[in-house]
Amino acid sequence: MITACQMRAARALLGIDQRQLAEMSGVSLPTIQRMETSEGNVRGVVQTLTKVIEALDRAGVEIIGENVESRGGGRGVRLKAAPAK
Repeated sequence: MITACQMRAARALLGIDQRQLAEMSGVSLPTIQRMETSEGNVRGVVQTLTKVIEALDRAGVEIIGENVESRGGGRGVRLKAAPAK
């Protein structure tokens, strides 16, 4: 799964806009826009989500799931778990 925040952060790391991500992934611009305005996890057709994640991966961005170790080296950014209240 990928969250809307992860998609926006991935684009920021690559320095690309939504149109460029749409072209890279073969997904329409309105679909990318809709995905990035989702609450929490991006909802959509699995094949479409896969295209976006694969495009980001080819461009050098690893999407890391919650409580999953990074499989590669390199620099990155990760949100910390929210502190217990």
